[in-house]
Parts: sequence; structure tokens; C-alpha cells
Amino acid sequence: MDRAFSAMHSALCILAAMLLTVSVPAAAQQPVKVYRIGVLSEGTVGLGPFADIHLFRQGLRGLGYIEGKNVAIEYRTAEGNRRRLPNLVAELIHRKVDVIVATSGVPARVASQATRMIPIVVTVSGDPIADGLTASLAHPDRNVTGLTIQAKDLSGKRLELLKETIPGISRVAIFSRPLSTGQPAARREMEMVAHTLGLEIKLLSVEATGELDSAFDAVMAWGAHALVPLSHRSIAIQRSRIVELAAKRRLPAIYANRGFVEAGGLMSYGPNHSDLQRRAAFFVDKILRGVKPSELPIERPTKFELVINLKAAKPIGFAFPPQVLMWADEVIK
Repeated sequence: MDRAFSAMHSALCILAAMLLTVSVPAAAQQPVKVYRIGVLSEGTVGLGPFADIHLFRQGLRGLGYIEGKNVAIEYRTAEGNRRRLPNLVAELIHRKVDVIVATSGVPARVASQATRMIPIVVTVSGDPIADGLTASLAHPDRNVTGLTIQAKDLSGKRLELLKETIPGISRVAIFSRPLSTGQPAARREMEMVAHTLGLEIKLLSVEATGELDSAFDAVMAWGAHALVPLSHRSIAIQRSRIVELAAKRRLPAIYANRGFVEAGGLMSYGPNHSDLQRRAAFFVDKILRGVKPSELPIERPTKFELVINLKAAKPIGFAFPPQVLMWADEVIK
């Protein structure tokens, strides 16, 4: 009987071991869900919002999404040719991405026209309502959510900073793109602030690259004391040339983002784009966890930065007042 019991015990042990051998690896080898994210840009890789996509990826990593492990990212850029966007969106839809991340308002609009099923997160949008992405920031009514650089008094604040920096100015030139949906509001705001500050402003269109030299000639002929290029991709892609021509004509300028200052510009005031790029990962995470875009309000920027370039000030013989230097979030020496 002892032999029979011993044989039965051995058989049970072998069976238990076999079950463990089968069940433990099966549990351990559960397939990891790999989410597919499509990143869509109208610009050129290395320039503008697309250049900061590593910050978005950094934000994803902080939330536990690792490329090659549980997330795959499909990159598509129109290389400055908007007509390519519909085909690029079609490619992402064909790839069955779980969410599309648009780096600006134009690709977000094209994507939203192509699909109402795939959630879309826009990292930097000028005016989501004017761009036709939604009727409400607080309650997105379509499949688009994300972030906007739209902020009250931002354009007017740049004029105020110019006046504080150069108290004696009376004429300020504004480079704009008339057909941009977000710029009419910015221009109206600047006109009101300019009236309050006793400034005269002159609007000039710089839609095409070839218009820059003639625009600067017109600015100098008018007798401008300073320059404010409004925020737009068509202006951003010409930032090196704008900075170069402003320095050549010894014309102080304040820009919409730090990219101009890093290119040699004098000063900038605007949203912290790095913060916006990282924040976009929050929206993607929520959507991948099942939250609908309509349940995620589009956010305005909460962090702004004043960046001053003392290196750019010296060649044009410009000196910043001490109080303006104290306000700066970063001073490049």
C-alpha cells in the first residue's frame, strides 16, 4: 500500500509540475498590447513643431509608453507641401493607428475631414474654433482635442514688453499672414493695445519668402522703431532670414517663440512649446485608456516665457533695461 501511495504521490507531483510548466509560461507570455500612434506634420522634419516631437515622445515615456515595446509611432510629414496631407492621412488610416497626433491646426483639420472615428490630438493649434476643429474649447464636439497656443492678451503683451524695453518708440511694424485664421484676433488686440500705448502700427504681409526683403525695405522707409512678427508657420520657416535682416537693419524685434531667439533673434515672449509637446502625451494616454476626445477639453497654455539674447543686442548697440532683464525667464549671454 505504501508503494501504491508513493507511486500516486509521485504521479501527482509530476502532474503538478507539468501544470506549472504549462500555466506559468502561458501567463507570463500574454501578448503585450502595442498601441499605434500616427504623427502628422505639414512642416519639415527638424523645423517648427515637428522638431520638438522628441518632447512628445519623452512625455509618452514618462507615462509608461516605450517605443518597440508597447507603442509604435508612424511618422508622416508633408515637407511643407499641404497637398500631400490627405494622402498621408490615408496612409495612417490604412495603418489602423489608434490615435493621430497632429503638430498644428492644418494637419488636424485635414485628418478630421478624413476620419471621424480615429481620435486626433493636436499639439499646437492657433485657434481651434476658427480652424474648424471644434465649436467649443471646453466641450469638443468632434474627434479632435489637444492644445492651443491661443491665449488672451498675448499679442498685446509683446507690444507692452517692447514699450518697456524701448520707451521712446512710436512706430512698430507687424509681419502677418492675412489669410491665417488665428491672426485677425491678434491684430485687433494689438491695435487696441497700440492705441493705449500711443503706438502707431503698420501691418505687412510676408506670405512668400521673396516678400521679406521688400517688406523690410517698406518697414525702414516707414521709419519703424521695432518689429513684431506674428505667430505662423509661414513666418516661422523664414525665421533665420527674418533674424538676419532685422540685425542687418539694426531693428529691435520681439518674436512669438524662442526658436527665433535661438536663431539669433533679440527677444521672444510666448507659450512654452516644450511644455505643450509633453502635455500632448497626457491626451494620448487618456484616449488609449478609453476616454473620448469630447471628454477632454482643449487646453490653453499655462506657461509663458520671456527669452532675451544679449549676444544679439551687442552688434546692434542695444541695451536692455535692468527691470526687463529681471523679468526674463532665460538670458542668453
